[in-house]
Amino acid sequence: MKEDLQKEAINIAIAACEKHGVEKDVAEHIKKEFDKKHGPTWHCIVGRNFGSYVTHETNHFVYFYLDHKAILLFKSG
Repeated sequence: MKEDLQKEAINIAIAACEKHGVEKDVAEHIKKEFDKKHGPTWHCIVGRNFGSYVTHETNHFVYFYLDHKAILLFKSG
């Protein structure tokens, strides 16, 4: 993912974590913001322990940690 989108994803994730206490709600917040700002179809997974194997559009994938939560955000479809 390009650096400007990565920064945006991190900022949206920080806001989502401050607003929501449940990981599912954090993921929903991030997904909906990216769908609204960058068109569908974004997918977001938030948690402390998960594996993944996903297909994504080129330059539309980011994986990072905030505190102890991993955040996976990607566009597919």
